[in-house]
Amino acid sequence: MPAHVTTDRPTATALTHQERQVLAAVGCGLRDDEIAAALAIREDTVAEQLARILVRLGLRDRHAAIVHAFDCGLVVPGRGPRTRPVRPAQPTQPAQPTTAVPVAAPRIRISLLGPVRAWRDERPLNLGHLRQRTVLAALALGEGRAFSHKELLDAVWGMEPPVANVVPVYVYRLRKALGVGDGQAPVIERGPRGYQLTSADVDVDVARVRQLVAGVGKAERAGEPLEAVRLCAQALELFRGEPLAGLPGPLAELERLRLTERRIALVQRKVEWQLRLGQDADAIAELFALSAAHPLNEPLAATLMRALHRNGRQVDALTVFERSRRRLADDLGVPPSRVLCQARQMILRVGA
Repeated sequence: MPAHVTTDRPTATALTHQERQVLAAVGCGLRDDEIAAALAIREDTVAEQLARILVRLGLRDRHAAIVHAFDCGLVVPGRGPRTRPVRPAQPTQPAQPTTAVPVAAPRIRISLLGPVRAWRDERPLNLGHLRQRTVLAALALGEGRAFSHKELLDAVWGMEPPVANVVPVYVYRLRKALGVGDGQAPVIERGPRGYQLTSADVDVDVARVRQLVAGVGKAERAGEPLEAVRLCAQALELFRGEPLAGLPGPLAELERLRLTERRIALVQRKVEWQLRLGQDADAIAELFALSAAHPLNEPLAATLMRALHRNGRQVDALTVFERSRRRLADDLGVPPSRVLCQARQMILRVGA
């Protein structure tokens, strides 16, 4: 192939090493606090570096950064970052299953990976109307971080603020709905920096997914592929449809994208291990289902093509390419991206 063909490929060469690591982590759908923990830097440093990345690469927002990370090869579909952040070595422990540490059952459960719902002692709670639920979702996604009054207004209402000062009213109603923790302290507190969800009795499904993903990483490093598949499946079971379904506001729109990307990345991670374990039928069935739900996701279609090819189904793999090409042309008026074309060329090369 002529060298000039690849000159239009997006790159990250203008970035420093740490900025490339931040961009790769953003591409994997990690939040700023997760990136800070992974790279052992401050969360505000992550935000500053992401802002510089957007300016240097001419990207409009975090969504564009996710796409760019895939396009320039910093994130490999189904495998995560090409260069993973180095984590501190863990002390050697006796061999044991890499399952999550069991904890006492929380009194309050909040589910964000679908329609927003909550339970206290397994009884469903009335969380009020959509904007009020969005306030709860913002606090739950913060995992203990305080939100100022202005931050909640911007997150829930965006450029169309409410006509009245409703945030304290919504917080008051949510406090009554959620009840109090064991120490009789409110689940939602207001401190010097704003409102925050503070009770240790609260379990949020998004946080559980993050813990399970950490368990998947441990299983992979320990050479336990079956455990990695099991933990991926356990995390995926927590998704009950579109995350934050029906919620309005800028925060809900952004988090829906991030959480959907995380689900897709989890499926791809699980499928990669299933294929290595010879569980081809299960892997391909899951990829077909997810690809049907996200027909414009090209990395996902490319993963399905490669899985079909590895299973000896070259014709089906090429059919997936043609279907994706037509859908991209009809819906977006664009040709297939490099990731899809490369998967097709690989299949044609091997079949020649």
